[in-house]
Amino acid sequence: MAEIERDPVTDRETTGHEWNGIKELDTPVPRGVLMFLIVTHIWAIAWWFLVPAWPLGTTYTRGLLGVDQRTTVEAQVAEGQQQRSAWTTKLETEPYDEILADESLMRTVRDTGRQLFGDNCAACHGRDGKGSKNYPDLTDDDWLWGGGPEMIEQTMRVGINTAHPESRIGQMPAFGRDDMLDRDQVRNVAAYVYSLSHSDYSTADNIDRIDAGREVFLTTCAACHGEDGAGNREVGAPNLTDGHWLYGGDLDTIIATVHGGRQGHMPTWEKRLSNADIRTLALYVHDLGTEQP
Repeated sequence: MAEIERDPVTDRETTGHEWNGIKELDTPVPRGVLMFLIVTHIWAIAWWFLVPAWPLGTTYTRGLLGVDQRTTVEAQVAEGQQQRSAWTTKLETEPYDEILADESLMRTVRDTGRQLFGDNCAACHGRDGKGSKNYPDLTDDDWLWGGGPEMIEQTMRVGINTAHPESRIGQMPAFGRDDMLDRDQVRNVAAYVYSLSHSDYSTADNIDRIDAGREVFLTTCAACHGEDGAGNREVGAPNLTDGHWLYGGDLDTIIATVHGGRQGHMPTWEKRLSNADIRTLALYVHDLGTEQP
């Protein structure tokens, strides 16, 4: 029989292995570690039976408790909707003037609307609603179709230049590209339009071009923009006299607009957002355009 060797310090048996003069002790796994491993294995096996765990082709084991993350989330959403119903019902049913007069409800609109706007509108209009070139500023109280909550709601529902049967249609013809106006007429009418918001441009050097442009404007552009250039919200024609420009108000950009035309796009949100969300956003956007600095 082989002689059992013991460590002189701990009096534990050795395994007989030695590395560089260091002998390995035959030390058992601590009982606490063994208990932990046993308990965790039992817990894992029990959990397999209690909750969904194993895929089975087109289905999975449902678990004895009948709970999963999907049902948990659905319950949380239902609870959240129940908590929101107190004020969403008011938003869906009360007239806008009553909502605007209810400061408590408007605080909710501002808080909720900010999140909705950030999730759905900020990509084009910016998180602050100030827009950018080719995307309108929603804070300047300058509107193509009107800035009341009712009009904003309608614009959101049907969109602009969309497939919706009631879509708002807004298009600037390509007068130069499509040969409706010749080169000089395009430059003349652009000069006239530029002068409407830049009075200092009407000088002796430019007056003949401006006068010629006015004649083109009256016969070609006034039907939409009005004879005074102040626009027409019935057809979404912008005011050309106020200095607010969607695509840019410098002379070169106006020439490019008259020559090549413009056609913006606003998606329809009728089937993407709930009625309460649309009305919340309409109030929030209206509020952006009427906030005092």
